[in-house]
Order: sequence, then structure tokens, then C-alpha cells
Amino acid sequence: MIKVEQISKSFKDTKVLRDISFEIKKGDFVAVMGPSGSGKSTLLYSMSGMDSISEGRIMFEGINISEMKEDELSGFRLTKMGFVFQNAQMLKNLSIFDNITLPGLVAKKESAKDIRKRASKLMKRMEIAEMKERDIREVSGGQLQRASICRAMINNPKVLFLDEPTGALNSAATDQVLAILEDLNRDGMTIMTVTHDQRVAAKARKVLYIIDGEIAACKEFSVGADRVRELDDWLKGF
Repeated sequence: MIKVEQISKSFKDTKVLRDISFEIKKGDFVAVMGPSGSGKSTLLYSMSGMDSISEGRIMFEGINISEMKEDELSGFRLTKMGFVFQNAQMLKNLSIFDNITLPGLVAKKESAKDIRKRASKLMKRMEIAEMKERDIREVSGGQLQRASICRAMINNPKVLFLDEPTGALNSAATDQVLAILEDLNRDGMTIMTVTHDQRVAAKARKVLYIIDGEIAACKEFSVGADRVRELDDWLKGF
């Protein structure tokens, strides 16, 4: 689905990404780990077209998105990609439900009625249906993050990008979000997440470890593997 081909990213004289190449297949769940400042988030933003690259190319279903103009990229992201960040990027003057439906209404791929129907189904699936009309300041961090996943899914994206999705959550809320991500991936959703949390990375099928803008190692889990133990042992090498 996504091919990252020898991409590099520089800020002035500093190389943040260095000649990175890898692939994400349809239905994959990929986690990116590494120390702070290693280039993890820059890689995610570059792959989604939110940030430009200095060299290389990013192919999304055969389309070179690294050559797209910003207005074209914006529309592409809106309909093909979903995003969830550490802190929910929601509008304070809208209800939870209106925040969820907004990207769908902007995309105009379907009728407002169908968009609202899907939003209601997503909220029910995420077990936050009763919070439909609440203000974003009237729900917990975990509930807000589940609403963020609903919003990211509203346009039926091909891939879900997450940047530290559990970074601001307590253990109980983290477990809830992880269960949702596992469920979505089982249903075929392609997921890429940047995380410091081993609990998150252990849910992935593949883990990339980045150091100083380079992929230092890649860990792929076999079916039935004890991912928590294997990941812990693997990370001791860094």
C-alpha cells in the first residue's frame, strides 16, 4: 500500500531522516519506536504528506504523493488517511458528534445523512454514543481519544496514522484505546503508529526502531508469539 523509497529530510544543516526505505502492506499494523528526537514523528508526517521531504519518494497505492501540490495533498489526506494525535485536535465550539462528522461534511463524498449515520455507528462501536451532544471539555481523556478515532475513521480511510495516541492517557484508558486499535486492525484497517509505549508497540505486527533518523532495526512478530516478552527482549539491545 505504501512504499517509502530512500527518503531523507533536512532542516538547514541537520538531517532528521536519512535514506529510509520500507513498505507497509494493506492490513499491516506498524509501530515506530526510538528515543526522543530520533525522527519518529517526522517520518509519520512525511509519509502522510503533512511534511515535505528533501530526497526520495513516497508511493501511496502507486501514486507519488511527494510530488503532489499542497491543495491536492490536502484533499488526498482528507479522503485516504485518518489521523489521531496525542492531544485531541478538536474544536471547542462544536459538540463531540459535530467534531466527528466535520471531516465527512468537508469531504462531501456522501450525503450529510449518511455521514451522521456512520458517525453514530462509530460512536456506538467505541462505546461513547451517550456523549454525542457533550462539549469536548465534558468527557475524559480516554473518551476524547476514542472520539478522535471516530473522527479519523469517518471518511473510511485506507490507513490510520497515530502519533503517541496513548501518551496523555492513564492505564485504563490506554487499554481501551488499544482494544479498539486491535479490533480495527482485525477488520483490515492498515495502521501506523509512533509510540514510546511498549504496550502499544506490542500490539503491532512489525516494529521499526529509529536512531538519529535511520532505521536501526526491524522486528516482525510471528503468529502466536508472546509479543510483550519478545519486544522487551529486543529493546534491551538499544
